[in-house]
Amino acid sequence: MATSAAPPGRCDPRRTLELRGGDRGAGPVIYWMSRDQRSRDNWALLHAQDLALAARRPLVVAFALAPAFLGATWRQYAFMLEGLKEVESDLAALGIGFRLLTGEPPAAVAAFARREGAQTIVSDFDPLRVKRGWVENLCRRVSCPVVEVDAHNIVPCRIASPKLEFGAYTLRPKLRRLLGEFLTPFARVTAHPWNPPAAPATDWDRVAAGLKADRGVGPVEGLKPGPAGGEAALRRFVADRLAFYDEERNDPVADGQSNLSPWLHFGHLAPQRAALDVRAVDNVPAASRDAFLEELIVRRELSDNFCFYNPSYDAVAGFHAWARATLDAHRADPRERLYGAAELDAARTHDPLWNAAQTEMTRRGKMHGYMRMYWGKKLLEWTPSPEEALRLANLLNDRYALDGRDPNGYTGTAWCIGGVHDRAWGERPVFGKIRYMNDKGCKRKFDVAAYVRKSGSPTS
Repeated sequence: MATSAAPPGRCDPRRTLELRGGDRGAGPVIYWMSRDQRSRDNWALLHAQDLALAARRPLVVAFALAPAFLGATWRQYAFMLEGLKEVESDLAALGIGFRLLTGEPPAAVAAFARREGAQTIVSDFDPLRVKRGWVENLCRRVSCPVVEVDAHNIVPCRIASPKLEFGAYTLRPKLRRLLGEFLTPFARVTAHPWNPPAAPATDWDRVAAGLKADRGVGPVEGLKPGPAGGEAALRRFVADRLAFYDEERNDPVADGQSNLSPWLHFGHLAPQRAALDVRAVDNVPAASRDAFLEELIVRRELSDNFCFYNPSYDAVAGFHAWARATLDAHRADPRERLYGAAELDAARTHDPLWNAAQTEMTRRGKMHGYMRMYWGKKLLEWTPSPEEALRLANLLNDRYALDGRDPNGYTGTAWCIGGVHDRAWGERPVFGKIRYMNDKGCKRKFDVAAYVRKSGSPTS
C-alpha cells in the first residue's frame, strides 16, 4: 500500500462549499457525480481525490440514476448512459470505484453512504431547483460532511456574483475580472493508491431496461456520446469552424456553430477545457475567438446565475416586473392563430420556417441558436397566454433537445417570451414591449428557403 502524503489541494477552495459538517466515517470518500459526468477536467473529482488521499481512504464515484426525470426521453437517457459507460471504464483504470445507484437520488446516495461509512460526500453544483433539492435532502439524511464543488462554471456561480444579474452587460465585467484567477489549466486525476472493494461491473442493459423514459424519441444518429466524443467534437470545431464562427454562427444554413451543447449539458466536456483550447488557437480571427468565448463563458454562466438566484426561472413569475406588466396589458389581445401542443409537436403550423426549426430539433436533437429565438417568439404569438407559451416552449425543448432541462434552455425561453436579459422595445399587439421577430427579418439575414430544405421539414 502506498504511503505517500496527499498532494496539495488541486481545486481552488473558492469552488467548494461545505453544505453540512459532521462526523467523518471510516469508509471511502464518495463523489456523487451528477452534472459533471467525466473523469478528466473535473474539479469536483480532483477535490474528492485530494480528500481521499489526505485520509488514505478509497475513492468511489456514485451516480444516482432516476428512472424518470423531468420528462427526459430515451434520446437523452441513451446519450447519458453511453457517457457513463465510458466514465466507469476510465475510473477503473485509475483504481477509483464506480457505483450506479437507482431510485430516488438523495435516498439512494444516502443509503449507499451509510452502508459504506462514508468519510465525506462531494457533490456537483447545479442551479436547478430539483438538483438543489436533492442535495438538501441528502444533507438531512446523512451524518458525514457534504461538500459541493462548482466544476461546471469557469468562474464559480456564487463567486461571480452574489445576486441576480440584469443582463450580460452587468455580469460580463465581473467575470472578466476573475477569469485570470479561474481559467487555469487542469490537474490530472492520478491512479488512486487505496482501492475500494471489488464490485461487479454495471449491467448497462438491465439499467436501460428499467427506465421509464419515452422510447418514441430515439437517439440522434451520428453523435458519439461521452467524454471522448465531446473532446473529438471540440477538436473538429476548432479545426474546421472556429475561424468562421463570428461570420457564420447566426446563419442557420451554414454549419457555423460549435454544436457542443449536448456534451456540455451532460458534463461530458468541461466548458473550461473548451475555453482553454480555443484561447490557445492563434491562427484564427480574434473576432471569432472572442465571439465563441462570449457565448461559452458570459452567456452560459449568465444562465446559471439566472436559475440559481431566481427560483421561478421557468415561470412567468420569474420575468422582470416591466415584462410581466406589458404582457398583462396585452393578455386580451386577439391572436390571429392558436395552436395546441399536438400541432406544434408535429410541426403542423402555417409557417414553414417555424416548422423547419421544430423539425430540426426533433430530428437532430438540437435547434440552431438563431432559430430557437424565432421559434420561441412565435409560441408567444400563437398561444392564448404567456404561461402557456412558456410551458410549451420548455415542454418541447425538454422532450427533443439533447441539452433539455438545462439553465441555457430555461433562460432562452424566458428571453423569448419574457424579455429576460433583454430590454423593452416598441409596443405592439400581443407582445407588448417584448422584442418581436418575424419571418421577414429572417429573410433579410439568411436564405430561409434553403434552411427549410435543410431541415427536412415535411413542408420543404
